[in-house]
Amino acid sequence: MSESPKMLIGGSESGPCYLDARMANRHGLIAGATGTGKTVTLQNLAEGFARMGVPVFLADVKGDLSGLASEGRFHKKIDARVKKLGLDDYQFRAVPTVFWDVFGVKGHNIRTTISDMGPLLLTSLLDVNDTQSGVLYSCFKIADDHGMLLLDFKDLRAMLQWMSDNAKELKSEYGNISASSVGAIQRKLLVLEEQGAENFFNEPAVKLDDLIRTDFSGIGVVSVLDSSDLINKSPKLYASFLLWLLAELFENLPEVGDADKPKFVMFFDEAHLIFDDAPDALLDKVEQVVRLIRSKGVGVYFVTQNPMDIPEDILGQLGMKIQHALRAFTPKDKKSVKAAAQSFRQNPNIDSEQLITELGVGEALVSVLDADGRPTPVEHVYIKPPESRIGPLTDEERREHLSRSPYKGRYDEVIDRESAYEMLKQKAEQQAKAADAAAEEQAKAKAIEIKEKEAAKEKARTTRKSTRQSPMEAMITSAARSIGGQVGRQIIRGVLGSLFGGR
Repeated sequence: MSESPKMLIGGSESGPCYLDARMANRHGLIAGATGTGKTVTLQNLAEGFARMGVPVFLADVKGDLSGLASEGRFHKKIDARVKKLGLDDYQFRAVPTVFWDVFGVKGHNIRTTISDMGPLLLTSLLDVNDTQSGVLYSCFKIADDHGMLLLDFKDLRAMLQWMSDNAKELKSEYGNISASSVGAIQRKLLVLEEQGAENFFNEPAVKLDDLIRTDFSGIGVVSVLDSSDLINKSPKLYASFLLWLLAELFENLPEVGDADKPKFVMFFDEAHLIFDDAPDALLDKVEQVVRLIRSKGVGVYFVTQNPMDIPEDILGQLGMKIQHALRAFTPKDKKSVKAAAQSFRQNPNIDSEQLITELGVGEALVSVLDADGRPTPVEHVYIKPPESRIGPLTDEERREHLSRSPYKGRYDEVIDRESAYEMLKQKAEQQAKAADAAAEEQAKAKAIEIKEKEAAKEKARTTRKSTRQSPMEAMITSAARSIGGQVGRQIIRGVLGSLFGGR
């Protein structure tokens, strides 16, 4: 087997500190207090992976990492560190970079659909209770059973409203769907919309192949998600997006086994947001994915202030640990320092617990996995400075970079194809037309019935009028009857008289 590539992290009293690329899919942790150098370490690792031909995805929380797209600049501190580490081949150069932004302002629009997000992540994003979570799961099931796509917010809203309107018919198969639960979910969707989530749930959805690419020279492309606005407006959406991307990679990438280098690497900055208030079901899912996704050739690196922000079951899966300085001002801080020190394989020449509080900017305690997958003893390492620019691009530089992007125009315009909203709207219109037609037929039948009744009444009036005598007719009839009676009696008497008179 050929020797796998190695990435220089920095140098210590014992010599250079390298990360073996074959162990890079065993994940890692970058921790430390604010201002201790985590972002520079992240940038150094990102460009190191890129130079090995590994595509990288990272979340830029503070807006500092756009400098990856530009070559570095001379600074006396960088020069001093380069000389200290003896980096003879150090040179300022950029790495191929693509910018992404949920809001489409500082990068290409990055989107996914409601269906792809799934009910588990959506319940966490909306922070709903168990009953409301059950309604959401039913919503996805009903949509699947009826062949309706849930792509954007209006699809989900329309589906929930339809479920509420047809709750009685759905109850026997899908359980109780209360109007109050649907209303609570609708209100939380409204809050997310106001935070800009409707920009994220749409099409065209980002293709994984567009995140896992190398350039023409074989250098890995670094995808930078500008999260400075996102994390302020909707930290839950930020966390949910990162977990969605992790799940998508796990479900779609093929198994690669133990490769010479990772297929893809992800950096999750402000990692505590992923785990804060997350339901147990979600934490279990994250732990499972982190444990198994290494077989897909994916390395996951969490960046946070305190290693205790990461659940123990997940922390135990992280092979590389880079610990920048921590401050120990309170009992809780001291407990964190002790826990961080004890997480390393101890080095008899280093007092980890003491040194963590004394590290300078750009210094860290580092432990990696050796070629056999064993953690190396902790070392006091001076981190190598990045070769790309430390600090952000200007707005003009970013716009110019976006204008030359190979993805220009691919994700700019929203595509609104037929989905649940349109299908339910069409169904409602058909039902409304059918109801209008039925009402019209009923109105016609009613009109005919009324007309027939009027005709019958008119006929009855006409019949009564024809058999009724006027006063004059009644007088003549009466007189005739009287005269007729007298004449008749006279005739009868005459006849009778003639009959009996002869006797």
